[in-house]
Amino acid sequence: AVAFLCNRIKRSCTASLSSTVCYCAFLNVILHSVVVVCLCNVQYFENLFLLFRFSEMADIITESSTVTTVSETTEVRCQEKTRGGLCYEVILSEPEVKATPPKRPNSPNNNKNVSIQDIEDKLRAAEERRQQLELNKVAALSAQIMKIEEASRKKDEQTNNFISVTRDALEQKMETHIGKREAYIHELKSKMKDHIDTVEKTRLSLEQQCDEVRSALEEKMNSASHQRDENIKKMLERLKAHEEQVHRVKASNAEKFQQLETTIQEKLDQAKLRREQLEQEQKDKLRTHNTRAVEIKSFQEIRKTEVSTKMETKLMSAEQKREKEIQRKLEVVKKNVGFYLFLFIFFS
Repeated sequence: AVAFLCNRIKRSCTASLSSTVCYCAFLNVILHSVVVVCLCNVQYFENLFLLFRFSEMADIITESSTVTTVSETTEVRCQEKTRGGLCYEVILSEPEVKATPPKRPNSPNNNKNVSIQDIEDKLRAAEERRQQLELNKVAALSAQIMKIEEASRKKDEQTNNFISVTRDALEQKMETHIGKREAYIHELKSKMKDHIDTVEKTRLSLEQQCDEVRSALEEKMNSASHQRDENIKKMLERLKAHEEQVHRVKASNAEKFQQLETTIQEKLDQAKLRREQLEQEQKDKLRTHNTRAVEIKSFQEIRKTEVSTKMETKLMSAEQKREKEIQRKLEVVKKNVGFYLFLFIFFS
């Protein structure tokens, strides 16, 4: 096992580790292996010192190698995998074995001559120590078990005491609560009895008042119905007297109505004649108005023709004047054409 661990340390020293995590895991494996070996045989305590020396040297060498190689062997890649962010990947390359590993220091040589008797004595002493350690462990375990039993016993006693005290307190509280509850129920019953008595008295008084009100209403209804019958009889008598008066008035006013009808008919006939006369007069006026409109229209047409002839004469005279002016200007231009050509040639 020690040779295997030494070979592992040698490989770790020669090859640069790519990450500190791997190195820590490796050291953890070494320490566990050393503990196992030491428990198996006491003779390997001397080799333990050498293993720790090798582990310290490996730590120093790997720290120096990782500092120089991480910057050279790492690679960072950037990828846009989402809309709003970037994904970075750190890629570690494989360790390179091209560099020459540093020399390991020579392990100290033990020049002691160990005899078989010494080895047996050491083994016997180790066995005695082991037995003593086991006895000490058993004694410690028995002491711990006794302590645990004592603690559990004390805990049970405390729990029982707490339960008894709590039970007594709860029983006392329950007794006081039951007494208070019974007193409260008794008081509530007395209050309810008083309330029921007052309610019964109020009910009886209300029933008596209702009977009195009912009898008063019945008396009022009877008197009101009797009064209503008397009023209806009086109204019927008044209506009969009114109808008789109406018949008498109609009979006395029949002659007056006949005279009024004759006078109204005469007035209607006169109004009809008057209306016919007015209609005839209006027709005559309309006829005369139509003839007047025709005369005015003919006069307006004559006036329009006169105005149009005057405008035509004015336009003809203006056209003649404009043609004469244009002719005069053309003659002036023809006379001065040579002068204008001379000026144009001179300035150009």
